[in-house]
Amino acid sequence: MRTRFDEMLALADENDGILTTKQAREAGIGGSVLARLAQRGRLERAARGVYRIPYFPSNRLSQYREAVLWARAGGGPRDVAVSHATALVVYGISDASPSVVHLTVPRKSRLRRVRPQWVRVHRADLARGERTVHEGLPVTTVARTVEDMLASSGRVSLVKQAISGARREGYINRAEAQRLRRRVVRYVRTIEAGKAAPG
Repeated sequence: MRTRFDEMLALADENDGILTTKQAREAGIGGSVLARLAQRGRLERAARGVYRIPYFPSNRLSQYREAVLWARAGGGPRDVAVSHATALVVYGISDASPSVVHLTVPRKSRLRRVRPQWVRVHRADLARGERTVHEGLPVTTVARTVEDMLASSGRVSLVKQAISGARREGYINRAEAQRLRRRVVRYVRTIEAGKAAPG
């Protein structure tokens, strides 16, 4: 006979052992059941409205899935995307190793929960073609990620590496790679012109 915990395991299986109170409620599992399971150590509270099943085998994307669920919990925005340096890690196209998980949410969205210290939120209204799904995870496209990286960090060598990696892995075609490389050249020229301008 299936227990409530078995039902939660099935729900959490899609998200590397993570589930939200909303997902549980939609499956007919009340908050009191979650609280009781957390008290018994069968669940861990990852953030407000987000629970993790301990000892569930995690993978390299688990923390990113947790961040997305945190942002969406409690009526948060659906149009969340892993972005910036974290997107580069998701694609596996550079040596980026950010110390936080970067998320982009719509400008006017309201996040009603306390932000975990390991999550950094960026606000931008992503166009339909700037967001995709990779291994079940919402993530900014390579092109949008390049723009975000140039605007936020200016790490040109990392961006060049990411463009080459994205081309090699087949995430972008040759024409797109050339377009993005030209974008980097324009960025560098603008920076250099700014430095050369008289103060």
